[in-house]
Amino acid sequence: MSMDMDFSVLAPEIVVLTGAVTALLAGSFSPRNKQWISRLIAALAVTVGAGFAVAGTLGKPETVFAGTFAVDTATGVARAIICVATLLVIALGGKELTGTSRESETYSLILLSALGAMVMSGTSDLLVLAVGYLLASIPLYALIGMGRSPHAAEAALKTYLLGAFFGIALMLGVAVLYALAGGSTYDALNTELTGAPAAATAVGLVGVLAGLAFKAGAVPGHFWIPDAAQGAGITAATFLTTVPKVGAIIAAYRLLSSIPDTVDWPLLIGLLSVASMTLGNFAAYFQTDVRRLLGWSTVSQAGYLLVPVAVAGHSTLALPSLLFYLAAYAVSNVGAFAVIAATGRYEVEDYRGLIRTAPWLAGALLISLLSLVGTPPTAVFVGKLTTFTAGWDGGLPWLVVLAALNTVVSLFYYLRWIAPAFARSPATPKTRAASDQASSARASSTRGGAASTAAIAGMAVLALGLSAGLLWPWLQGPLAR
Repeated sequence: MSMDMDFSVLAPEIVVLTGAVTALLAGSFSPRNKQWISRLIAALAVTVGAGFAVAGTLGKPETVFAGTFAVDTATGVARAIICVATLLVIALGGKELTGTSRESETYSLILLSALGAMVMSGTSDLLVLAVGYLLASIPLYALIGMGRSPHAAEAALKTYLLGAFFGIALMLGVAVLYALAGGSTYDALNTELTGAPAAATAVGLVGVLAGLAFKAGAVPGHFWIPDAAQGAGITAATFLTTVPKVGAIIAAYRLLSSIPDTVDWPLLIGLLSVASMTLGNFAAYFQTDVRRLLGWSTVSQAGYLLVPVAVAGHSTLALPSLLFYLAAYAVSNVGAFAVIAATGRYEVEDYRGLIRTAPWLAGALLISLLSLVGTPPTAVFVGKLTTFTAGWDGGLPWLVVLAALNTVVSLFYYLRWIAPAFARSPATPKTRAASDQASSARASSTRGGAASTAAIAGMAVLALGLSAGLLWPWLQGPLAR
């Protein structure tokens, strides 16, 4: 453990925080037709943050600030994924937000929530974890409600209530574990919980994991995801289904790696994994709104991502496979949402004949959805293959079998979206409700930036899948202790 107080190790977080404040101030003193300055500042902040994040993975793993924050490969890769995904979200939603009354505030809130996810991914202290959770959560409530439609209001209220409930559960769990270990650092948990009552340790751990499940969109904290994905603007929907999940999953992995085996937490995580992927897949199968479909899809993806978390510390493949899967999921999910933003189509049948009217978007949609299924040679295929291998290697073959079966099930609802897009006949125009018409008008204005984002994400999906072997050694660094 290092007692070093060198703030340079927090360069990515400092840059993103500075960008959030600067974007807000710049927007406050700029006319509405020049709010692009805030967008440029936000994009620059996460770009520089990603560069610092990658550089941070090249040093020796260590914990800093009295053992409360870890600087290692997992932290660096998570930071990079969060920054790159946030950059893609900003690019996707630039036109949607241009000229709106809350443009600079939106960029600032996105950066602050991304900052919270970065803190969650690197923390090695329960108290800092709680702070990161709140920082990642509170901006989301405003982002979801900014649409000011009935659906947005309902989604914001549901997210707020669930966030408050699971936040209380997390802080209760933190208090219990703190009392049992006599300290809040993960190093203290690892050494002091060995002799603590197993039942009390389980109560504290369940509370913390409940809060992290909310941020990851996993069972039992998943209820807000589909409503938020449908009710929020497309920019906010893309962000909330992608970025917070990265921080929460890495935080869960790091925490569980420090919990002694007096509690059978692998079984608990395995059960949550199966529940998430099964519920998400079967609920998505009946959706006709593609935003809700992707909302339930992200619940199922949380289940797959929990497979390596369930074998944290029991398989050398667990951490690198998890990091790769998170990167693969991020670009695939952003790519699918970018197609929605570029087309302004929200119903599955509205995509009928997309291959004839917008072949590039149809191709990007095909790549993104096949990647979410786990089809070679896409990135998520490599992520699923390696995470399933890690689960088997870690002694949970039953979890791997159920995950593989769920992957087969998921193919059907993704094909329900792909098939109309590649049909020869065009879509039949449908009358939408006023709120949906407003959302469609906003989304149609995003087509330039969103189409480019969809193409970039599609290429990234294939590039990650094909270059996985080259990236793998970089992902294999140990956790800092």
